[in-house]
Amino acid sequence: MEVNCDDKGIERIVEIIEKGGIVIFPTDTVYGIGCNPYNESAVKKIYEIKSRTKLKSLPVLAHSLKIVKEIAVVDEFTEKIIEKYWPGPLTLILELTDQKLKESLDLENKIAVRIPDSKCTLKLLEKCRLLVGTSANISGNSSYTNPNDCIKNVKNYDMFLNGGIITSKGESTIIEIENKEIKIIREGVLKIEDINL
Repeated sequence: MEVNCDDKGIERIVEIIEKGGIVIFPTDTVYGIGCNPYNESAVKKIYEIKSRTKLKSLPVLAHSLKIVKEIAVVDEFTEKIIEKYWPGPLTLILELTDQKLKESLDLENKIAVRIPDSKCTLKLLEKCRLLVGTSANISGNSSYTNPNDCIKNVKNYDMFLNGGIITSKGESTIIEIENKEIKIIREGVLKIEDINL
C-alpha cells in the first residue's frame, strides 16, 4: 500500500504505526523504514526485514529537541551542536534515560537520535513524536533515494509514504560527544572539518 506525502497520507501512516505496523518514509537523506520505537514486536520485524544483526542498534528520529530531552541527556555543549545542525543530516549518540526505550529497542545506556530536515518526515513526527528511523534497505546494500527502487527491493512492510525522489548527497554523519570532544562514528554528508561551533 502506497500513500502520498500529504495530510491524508500522513494520517493513514500514523494509523499504521499506532497499530504496530512497519512504514517506509522519505527523510532528508534517504528513504527510511520505521515503527513505533516502544513496540517490541514491530522493532523485531524491522530487524527481520533488513536482515540486520541485533548487535547493530536502531536509531530514532524525533520531532523536536524537547522530545529528545525527554528520552536522553543533552548537556550544554551538545545543545549548541544541536541548535547549529538540527534539523539536518547529523545523528547524535546520547545517554539514554528512557527505561521503556531501553527495553523495547534492547539498548544499554546509549541511543542514536536525530531530527531530519524534511517537511514530510517532520509532519509525520509531529503526530508520532518518535520513530525508529533506519535506512530502508537490506543491511549491507545501498540506501535508496528513488521511491521506485525502494518499493522494488524492500518487502514485508505495511505502508509506503511516497515523497518522490530525494535529492541528497548521502547518509547522516554519526557523532558522539565526550567531554566536549567530537568523535566521528560514521562520516556521511557532514564532514568532520565542517562540524564545529
